[in-house]
Amino acid sequence: MSSQIEVPYIDKLFEADGYLRLHEGEIRRRYGCFKNLLSQIDANEGGLEKFTRGYERFGIHRTSDNGIHVLEWAPMAEGIYLRGDFNSWNQTQYPFKKLDFGKWELTIPPNPDGSCPIKHNTKVKLVMHTRGGKMEDRLCPWAKRVTREEKVPVYDQVFWDPPEQYVFKHKHPKQPASLRIYESHVGIASWQGKVASYPEFTRDMLPRIAKLGYNAIQLMAIMEHAYYASFGYQVTSFFAASGRFGTPEELKELVDTAHSLGIVVLLDVVHSHASKNVVDGLNMFDGSDSCYFHSGGKGTHDLWDSRLFNYTQWETLRFLLSNLRWWIEEYQFDGFRFDGVTSMLYHSHGIGHGFSGDYNEYFGLNTDTDSLVYMMMSNHMLHTLYPDFIITIAEDVSGMPALCRHVSEGGGGFDYRLAMALPDMWIKNLKEKSDDDWDFSNIIHTLTNRRYTEKCIAYAESHDQALVGDKTLAFWLMDKEMYTHMSELAPPSLIIDRGMALHKMIRLITMGLGGEGYLNFIGNEFGHPEWLDFPRVGNNESFHYCRRQWNLVDDILLKYKYLANFDRDMQHLEKHYGWLAPGAQQYVSRKHQSDKVVVFERVNKLVFIFNFHANKSYTDYKIGVNVPGKYPLLYKIVLDSDSGVYGGHKRLDHSTDFFTFNEAWDDRQNALMVYIPCRTAIVLAKQD
Repeated sequence: MSSQIEVPYIDKLFEADGYLRLHEGEIRRRYGCFKNLLSQIDANEGGLEKFTRGYERFGIHRTSDNGIHVLEWAPMAEGIYLRGDFNSWNQTQYPFKKLDFGKWELTIPPNPDGSCPIKHNTKVKLVMHTRGGKMEDRLCPWAKRVTREEKVPVYDQVFWDPPEQYVFKHKHPKQPASLRIYESHVGIASWQGKVASYPEFTRDMLPRIAKLGYNAIQLMAIMEHAYYASFGYQVTSFFAASGRFGTPEELKELVDTAHSLGIVVLLDVVHSHASKNVVDGLNMFDGSDSCYFHSGGKGTHDLWDSRLFNYTQWETLRFLLSNLRWWIEEYQFDGFRFDGVTSMLYHSHGIGHGFSGDYNEYFGLNTDTDSLVYMMMSNHMLHTLYPDFIITIAEDVSGMPALCRHVSEGGGGFDYRLAMALPDMWIKNLKEKSDDDWDFSNIIHTLTNRRYTEKCIAYAESHDQALVGDKTLAFWLMDKEMYTHMSELAPPSLIIDRGMALHKMIRLITMGLGGEGYLNFIGNEFGHPEWLDFPRVGNNESFHYCRRQWNLVDDILLKYKYLANFDRDMQHLEKHYGWLAPGAQQYVSRKHQSDKVVVFERVNKLVFIFNFHANKSYTDYKIGVNVPGKYPLLYKIVLDSDSGVYGGHKRLDHSTDFFTFNEAWDDRQNALMVYIPCRTAIVLAKQD
């Protein structure tokens, strides 16, 4: 009986949301499945810590005596062989020995002179003897390094065993209370039309990110993917850092350097699906469609044209859980943004499902218990082994209740979920309405509509909005005018003036009200023009749109610098006051539709004031505040989107003292009078 399954802290879950009691039986049942799996791991593998170090045994390793040991799982194979540069590619010289449970083992002794028979950085391949009688080359699923020759589309495995490995100098930073994420892609990080490298990112981008005030980087496309234009979401080698950007040691230096700057580094991890590639991917590894994946239609994602993992397979669990450990232990990543969580959570993969918010949508038969239990196990493992620094973020659009509550409460165990409704809301407003017609009740509702005690990462746009076929916020706002009127020497443009003003306001209100963390995609902080399009056949393999034009923001004669300045000061203001920290006070006192004014308070010190009106400025506009401001502890302007340093019209006097008077207004205990220019955002701070 599920009602008899003990969930240690389920009452905490119900304290946060009493409606979940209606689904108590299902929550207990799910936890029981998790607990049962954990018990099996303890009994059969000596515990989760040991089980998740599969990379120490599986794959190709040099032994302590300089021999070679290989362990693979290929249950449907008739035989396996190892070949490569080291044996002149002889196909059958080194056969594996068959073990129990679908495992295969090979041991090669050291050379007579005591050296290793396989040298560092040489090519190797597994030869799979399939049940169809074929001898087919495969890459080891646990390969640490795969590369390809220029103009050759297929990847080769390289035996990576450098004589000198990178030694980390800096510890993991502690979890920041306020998470400010700079979503990054190494390959596009240069202004040049090329694939940028790990060393270039370390040298050029890390100082820029630190100066902007971000304290976290989310690295995309690190897990190796044969197709560059997949943005890293069609993974072919799960344990290999993308070789197109450089070597594993160079990636380690990147992470270590970020740590030296106090920046945590999150990996965009893709465990929701895998590339269909066979020759250089995980698909059909042992000649069957059921190795690591579900067989038949259940093992294929129709929209993504990719393979779906079978989370009930023991070795699939070992592979994926060990993969998470690998990126932390080997590369010192600080956490993960789990891609495609909605697809994992539901048998329908969320396809064609709008998710109305009815709890029956989440606790019915459509939820995939096996996938959910895998995510619970991942989060339990990560937070148990790395409690001081680990951060996990779920990319879930469905709003699954308790996804970001502790596993011990019956939740999914994630720290944050992405507030995916926010960019959709902004793009919808920009596409379908003039800003004169924006519904501010709807905007504020969308910004604040999140589950109590489940943290969200707010963002106005991410990489999704930057891809070809869509537009960035800046391009929606200013479009072709960006080509002709972003110069300081160009004549004034109402389109540019409006676009820059709203760009700043949208980002500030999103960061100010939308969550317990904030995310920005690389380059969007300065209004990067145009979309992002990777080299592909359809664009003649062009890099023209596959880069970040830092020359634009660094050019003092262009206006992009103003948007970058605003984003920088917005990040540093949050760093100082910490309004994103969980539990920080938040109260919206005004959302006036005809005035187009929004006012809210944060952390009992900050007052955010927005006037979205296109042409109405307000003198002596009364707003309510709860915390009184009397001499000498008055309110002062600490951020002003209309400031000259942000390309504004400089209509506000920053030396002004704002004091309150004891009059209740907008359900607040006090009031004060402000001047709010049109299309301007102001932040007032109570002086200490």
